[in-house]
Amino acid sequence: MPRAKTEAKDEARSEAPASRRLGPRPLALHLAVAALTWQSSRNAWPIWNGGSLPWKDEAAAAALRRALEKVDPDAFAKALDGAVRARSLQLLRGIQAYQRHPYRRDLTDPAALWQGGTTRLLDYGRTGSKSSGSKSSGSKRGRKGPVLLFVPSLINRAYILDLAADCSLVRDFAARGFRPLLVDWDRPGPEERRFSLTDYIAGRLEAALDAALALDDGPVVAVGYCMGGLLALALAQRRPRDLAGLVLMATPYDFHAGGAAQARALSRATLGFGPAMDLLGELPVDAIQALFALLDPQLVVRKFLSFGRLDPANAKAAAFVALEDWLNDGVPLAAPVARECLQGWYGENTPGEDRWLVAGRAVAPARLDLPALSLIPANDRIVPPGSARALAARLPRGEALEPALGHIGMVVSFKARTAVWDPLAEWCRAAAERAG
Repeated sequence: MPRAKTEAKDEARSEAPASRRLGPRPLALHLAVAALTWQSSRNAWPIWNGGSLPWKDEAAAAALRRALEKVDPDAFAKALDGAVRARSLQLLRGIQAYQRHPYRRDLTDPAALWQGGTTRLLDYGRTGSKSSGSKSSGSKRGRKGPVLLFVPSLINRAYILDLAADCSLVRDFAARGFRPLLVDWDRPGPEERRFSLTDYIAGRLEAALDAALALDDGPVVAVGYCMGGLLALALAQRRPRDLAGLVLMATPYDFHAGGAAQARALSRATLGFGPAMDLLGELPVDAIQALFALLDPQLVVRKFLSFGRLDPANAKAAAFVALEDWLNDGVPLAAPVARECLQGWYGENTPGEDRWLVAGRAVAPARLDLPALSLIPANDRIVPPGSARALAARLPRGEALEPALGHIGMVVSFKARTAVWDPLAEWCRAAAERAG
């Protein structure tokens, strides 16, 4: 092989990512949604032009007729074809740019304080881990406690709270003098595939709390994020004397508050995956992603159309890739847990009606005598604010803050530090001091 070609090939290999990204997952579904949506516009034109396309909004139909009355039908059809092709190429370029982006997360997990099965309790406070992006003026490195037990969702990787060196909630809190402990559920193993939510809460989560208490570093505050907030709520009801406070971040409760019909539709869609769950003992990642894509089928399409217009060298592009890598790095859900959540929570709204049972006892926040803080992102499109407010309203000793951020933005956006991290740190420290 000629030297020039050899050098070019070596250079290309050195710039290529170590592994090709699979996302956005499930890729075939997102491409199909885009194609069907855009082609439907093209297919509707002959019907519209023939006067036989029904409209629900007659005023909008009349306005469109007036705008198109002098348009040449053949020219318009040709323009539609061109627009569909251009938008399809833009989407593919955005996805390709994401898959080829050089960014790779390079943080190393800290040592585990405790492990049970596939579940680990990562100790971010052992050496007072410092976030290079921390701007806290009240950093108290080296101080013991308070201990914060962070509980993430079961269907996403825990490292959303430790996304990057300059975007890590847990490392930032370690720099502030807390002892952050992060529950890393990981993917279910042979034992966990048989787990119910009771097994995770009364078994694994209580064991993690015991490990946190054994540190004797001070009072423990449980901090639950999204689905993890419900797990932390159930833990708090079972072990209120072992906690100084409870924080619920973007935590759903009334699953029908944002639209009962949509929640029930999501639950019914789960039934189609029943045979796969019976065979595998879990709900696969792509199935989970497909189900939640039903909540906003165009979301991924909009994101990657926008990403395709970014300069790959831009810091905003790297931040997008970091977050998308996390979103696509999901974990399966144990089959019993999948049925309990998607059919019980979404279908029957068992939490919102105080009928969700853990170890045979209903989780009833109205009976929880513990200081609690609900952080409810006002722009949340994953957990409708009304769903989280329903939980905040039931907590007898609860407070609530509603930052103008989104579900994920509340923990990773540029504004998260001042809008969420700072007030969260202040509340946790005050709760621990009251308990101590």
